[in-house]
Amino acid sequence: MDMVPEWAWEFHGHHCPFMPLGYRMGKLAMKELGAGHEPDHGFFVIPELGIGHPQTCLMDGIQIATGATYGKSLMEKTFWGKLAAVFYHPQYLGKGALRLYVTNQFQDEFGKVEFFTYRKKKVEPSKIPDNVTKEAVDWMYAQSDDKVFKLDWIGDYKFTPARGSFNKVKCAKCGEYVFERYVRLVDNEPNCIPCSGYK
Repeated sequence: MDMVPEWAWEFHGHHCPFMPLGYRMGKLAMKELGAGHEPDHGFFVIPELGIGHPQTCLMDGIQIATGATYGKSLMEKTFWGKLAAVFYHPQYLGKGALRLYVTNQFQDEFGKVEFFTYRKKKVEPSKIPDNVTKEAVDWMYAQSDDKVFKLDWIGDYKFTPARGSFNKVKCAKCGEYVFERYVRLVDNEPNCIPCSGYK
């Protein structure tokens, strides 16, 4: 089983069980797709997570495993509040896209680990005793892929990434450059979104 690299903890900022769970999810998706770590802009991940729940650490692990990062515009959240993600690589169109979901059984059992007693009391992960965090991480790694993840192939998956562009203009109000897809016309003059009043 692929263990999260040591540098990933520093990148993530704290030790917790969900970042390595995301790493594991990403590695499994890559294995199933036959894909490698993404160096450029070809591998897309659509996490179904939202905000306001601590399991979103999963996404850092997925980015670390796959190279499909927010910075490269390769991740796009749905805000559905599920522990799931769709992995899509146009090179593997014969297979479609792969959706991985963290099973209910795993989530129910995982929620009984002592780590979550602290988290439910609003204790930040970096303040939880190391042995408690280690127990949660070790327990997660001890579970089989079949128990942790449900895999579904989506044969007719459609995803159109935004086209890249280097074109930019100066905002008529603040004078700062803005890339063309974000230009809003006000009185027939280019404005950035903050200056335009658009939401």
